[in-house]
Amino acid sequence: MNRASRGIAALALVVFAQQAAAQTPPMPFTVEDMTRVEEISEPVFAPDGERVVYVVSSARTDKDASQSDLFAVGWEGGAGRALTRTRAESEWSPQFSADGRVLAFLRDGGDDEEGETQLWTMAERGGRARQASRIAGGVSDYSLSPDGRSAVVVAELGGAVGSEADPPAPIVIDRLFFKEDGRGRLDARRQHLFRVDLRSGEAVQLTSGEDDHWLPSWSPDGRWIAFVSKRCEDADRHLCHDIYVMPAEGGEARRISTHEGSDLDPDWEAGRPEWSPDSRRLLWVAAGEERLIYYSPFQLATADIESGEQGAPARIDRWFYGARWDADGRHILALIEQDRDTWLARIDPVSNRIEYLTSGARMASDFALGEGGRIVVLDGDVASAAGLRTVEATPRTFGEHNGWLAERAFGETRDVSFMSGDVEIHALLTLPPGHAPGTRLPLIVRLHGGPVYQFSHELNLDWQVYAARGYAVLAVNPRGSSGRGEAFASAIYADWGNADAADISAGIDWAIAEGIADPARIGVAGWSYGGILANYMIAREPRVRAAVSGAGMANFAGGYGADQYVREYEIELGPPWQQADLWRRLSYPFWRAGEISAATLYLCAAEDVNVPCIGAEQMYQALRSRGVPTRLVVYPGETHGLSVPSYIRDRVTRHLDWFDRHLAVQ
Repeated sequence: MNRASRGIAALALVVFAQQAAAQTPPMPFTVEDMTRVEEISEPVFAPDGERVVYVVSSARTDKDASQSDLFAVGWEGGAGRALTRTRAESEWSPQFSADGRVLAFLRDGGDDEEGETQLWTMAERGGRARQASRIAGGVSDYSLSPDGRSAVVVAELGGAVGSEADPPAPIVIDRLFFKEDGRGRLDARRQHLFRVDLRSGEAVQLTSGEDDHWLPSWSPDGRWIAFVSKRCEDADRHLCHDIYVMPAEGGEARRISTHEGSDLDPDWEAGRPEWSPDSRRLLWVAAGEERLIYYSPFQLATADIESGEQGAPARIDRWFYGARWDADGRHILALIEQDRDTWLARIDPVSNRIEYLTSGARMASDFALGEGGRIVVLDGDVASAAGLRTVEATPRTFGEHNGWLAERAFGETRDVSFMSGDVEIHALLTLPPGHAPGTRLPLIVRLHGGPVYQFSHELNLDWQVYAARGYAVLAVNPRGSSGRGEAFASAIYADWGNADAADISAGIDWAIAEGIADPARIGVAGWSYGGILANYMIAREPRVRAAVSGAGMANFAGGYGADQYVREYEIELGPPWQQADLWRRLSYPFWRAGEISAATLYLCAAEDVNVPCIGAEQMYQALRSRGVPTRLVVYPGETHGLSVPSYIRDRVTRHLDWFDRHLAVQ
């Protein structure tokens, strides 16, 4: 065969291989696929607007741990390029200096503080990283100075921090709020601000005392540092976060916000205080009245730091997140949550006009602003993982991550609605790939956490695993969910397991009436408040044959003092010794355990103080005592959100095995 013939034959083989690949049916989505998905977060533009740096998190199978690196992609698009490729450490929270010469980030682990998170820097285009901070105990957050020479960091001081005693000293607690998920029991520890010289590593403490400090933000002119603190009387009892400003060199802090409720509660990850380009105004998101805790949507708030004049632009009955000024300080950009969607919007704070820059059945979680009005949004939909897209007339996708998902067969996810009494309830229904209409399926009703949260138009990996196994998945947003305003969310205020559980039952009614669900094969599953709602459902809905309750609670008086919600409990319900009837009524799954027949799997995380294992253990013990099919699974070392990849796969595998056993998939 001559050279030309060999070339023609090789070309034919390539064409044949491409045609064969095109004809190969996509593979079902599997449990193993769940931890293959790369998660993108925290995009930031380089100051010249020519590149975007972002974080990519993925599962390391050799370490059985999640690991994150920094990536960069040019504005022209294409594949992302790794700036860090560490094997044992993770990097996140990238920030550029104003001149673009310094790229700072956090890394867990360092040259001589193994395991601690410290601030690191590298040149703008990448290269060898250099550890910038060496604070005992590590740092949790930071803001870079405009000149890139310093940073203000958050570090924990007091109590047992930095102690190397063996055995450890006893933990002495005097606070009302004495537990926090991820931090455990809180003794005298407090979050304080330090100014760190990035070249020498010298750290100067800026705050002191018995107040916590979060979310620092250095002003563009370099003169001021804004931050969040709680300095009201008996602060552990209240949601009294406020915005403060202090000179960058240290000194007395001045309160800027005047709202009596919570201004920028750090637990909600809704952004940080944002400076206008001229360093004269601050922008943040504020909660509603304290008595409504998280039932009232966060709204925009502004203040002039000299005059103290407060603003409340574009008040609408929806949640705002991640608000920041545009380049000229004339407009505000923010994420606004809608019914099952979250869109990026531009707001005129003078006219209060809102212009949505994204739309459709999509969920956005972050965005970045660049020179010349360039914008990148991080969003996705029910059939694609969240990725970076330009905000242009014809959007372009950045980074090219998770392309392998195109090789998977996804079940169709559609919007549905139904009536629960006189209230219209919205949900998302996912059907198995290739589902034949008219065939009744076993149904898993997914219950979300919060309670003030919602299922949105995003890729939900566990739904696709269930659908691939032959289940229909109904994800209901009952009363109590976000996305539809304060009245809808607060409909369950001090009345959990009533209206929301009735809405779930109405969803089951609808799925049966539509010929989708087999009435003899109904299951429910949820985590956190979803696990709580699963307990409510097995106590009141006889059609539920099998359930999975993850990180749930049923006997709330038994959880008082064991979890981190003493403040929220007392605001919403009052103390149990003053409102015993209410606490008992809300705990009806525990007190009606003698009536429960649904086979129920209980899951919990051993170090979770958000919803501790005691909630699962009590219900497991009650059902086991009665001989109801049940099992308890505890994930060692984990807090409220599971992070170990093998545990994440194990959780979904156990869901499937439990439902297969008790709903008998055919």
